[in-house]
Amino acid sequence: MELRHLRYFVTVVEERHFGRAAARLFMSQPPLSQQIQQLEREIGAQLLDRTTRKVALTSAGEAFYLDAVAILQRVDESAERARRLGRGEMGLFPGGFVVSAPYHMLPRVFREFREMLPQVELGLLELQGHEQGDALASGRIDVGLARLPTVNDAIIVETVSEETLVAALPATHPLAFYDEVAITDLRGEPFIMFPESDRSRYAQLIYTLCADNGFEPHVVQKTGEVQTAVSLVAAGIGVTLVPESVQTVLRAGIVYRPLKEPRPAVALSVAYRADEKSPVLPHFLQVVRRVATAH
Repeated sequence: MELRHLRYFVTVVEERHFGRAAARLFMSQPPLSQQIQQLEREIGAQLLDRTTRKVALTSAGEAFYLDAVAILQRVDESAERARRLGRGEMGLFPGGFVVSAPYHMLPRVFREFREMLPQVELGLLELQGHEQGDALASGRIDVGLARLPTVNDAIIVETVSEETLVAALPATHPLAFYDEVAITDLRGEPFIMFPESDRSRYAQLIYTLCADNGFEPHVVQKTGEVQTAVSLVAAGIGVTLVPESVQTVLRAGIVYRPLKEPRPAVALSVAYRADEKSPVLPHFLQVVRRVATAH
């Protein structure tokens, strides 16, 4: 028994006539009749009562018809699900992101992606840039959004946006009353710093920036979270440098000031495996690029 036999049988039942059913199936009537007879022989029961005018179901045919419809519907649903998975329109898409990514950008990326592919589940993990490199290499995630991701030959890194750094200062700090702040103005200031492990490239960027201006930051507190760093600045614990989009995080007791030219910048990049075959990835990259261009 093949699926085509079920489709032939269901069509004959729906039309109640071999001629009309044959026309609907784009075949002639005699082969259709032969296929139905073959089906009945294989089952070992008569499914249809045939007259010159119409076709009627036997009791065995009624039971078989209900099962045949259910089987064909399940097959069609399975085929459609496979097609949609193949096109990347459904399934699980695991990704990593850093919370310091542009605050105005990430919510829109996730929102537009869900609107475009509502049946794709975004499995989001909050990971630092170096952690995303490991997660991509191990297959834990299929895409990463990071400030300074780990770079190797197996991972493609595509810069999608770039932001200048700004100084985050307590509102009562003397520098808060300046229009711009020079990096050298932060010499000797208590610094809120991010973890400076060998693989934390964002922390390295700040250390290098300070070193290029002749000093080492006086670190009084470390945190891996930008929002925590902002809260510590607002509490008067120290100062820090953050991407300009962090200014949308409103806190009482904190001000942001642009740095004097040349203003250092930090990029946001999307990273993915060079051999990644997920059909969802092109859709996600399309959204990220469109949102980044809009901003």
